[in-house]
Amino acid sequence: MSAGQFDYRSRYGNDILKGHQRNQPQTFPEVRPELDMVVEVFADDFVGAIVGGERTADGDFIRLEDRHGKDRLFKLKPGGFLLEGKRITLTRYIDPRILPAKPERSNSGSRRVEGVTAKVAAPSRIWVEGVHDAAIVEKVWGHDLRVEGVVVEYLEGLDNLEDKLREFQPTAERRVGVLADHLVEGTKEARMTANLGPHVMVTGHPYIDIWEAVKPSSVKIDHWPHVPRGEDWKTGTCQRLGWGTPQDGWRRVYRSVNSFRDIDSTLIGAVERLIDFVTVPPED
Repeated sequence: MSAGQFDYRSRYGNDILKGHQRNQPQTFPEVRPELDMVVEVFADDFVGAIVGGERTADGDFIRLEDRHGKDRLFKLKPGGFLLEGKRITLTRYIDPRILPAKPERSNSGSRRVEGVTAKVAAPSRIWVEGVHDAAIVEKVWGHDLRVEGVVVEYLEGLDNLEDKLREFQPTAERRVGVLADHLVEGTKEARMTANLGPHVMVTGHPYIDIWEAVKPSSVKIDHWPHVPRGEDWKTGTCQRLGWGTPQDGWRRVYRSVNSFRDIDSTLIGAVERLIDFVTVPPED
């Protein structure tokens, strides 16, 4: 090309009839919407979980519910939503009621018992350290616990265990199972839960927090980051993963847990042992 000549390919590519690239319509990956999938509405800042959808004369809409329980309808548009920070196009919502029947197994892998009604609470209890522990135990083992009538309560910290036991007064008929974080030999948690008597069982997992007992693949990360001792673990984890506040991180973790397959085997074994301990009748 001689001096002074304009190279149309530099602006329009090999086909000048298609026009400039910036005038071409942008495309986005298509994602099939699923119940409880959390998305953000592009240019709206509304973040919510998918709870349904509607087909109207004006087109297809998706219904989202935010963490305050407020729900809104949004029209399905190309690139209209963000999933984990990336723009996507949601396809039409399909009501799960027309999909295959519910599985015969509960989230814990046990056989589901249909038609379970509320039972009088059993005298024994399972105690966990905090509200996040209670929420994950409920999500995975809630069906099993309702079948047995077992109540899960949280201690608001293992430091309160001694006072709670003194108040509860465990017996062979009123046993207590305790799920502890970071239950490793030689730790403060191990020392605090030793020698509590025959009517109390303490089990746990080796992780600093129950978040870490969720498999990294379930929350779509390669591994849980290392947070130096003395730094708040949840805050440090969220900073290193770019998850925002610990509240934002918790919502991400909670949404990622759907069954026992999403959590580490140490947590599974710990909870299963506690359920057996508080539900097996005492020997005469």
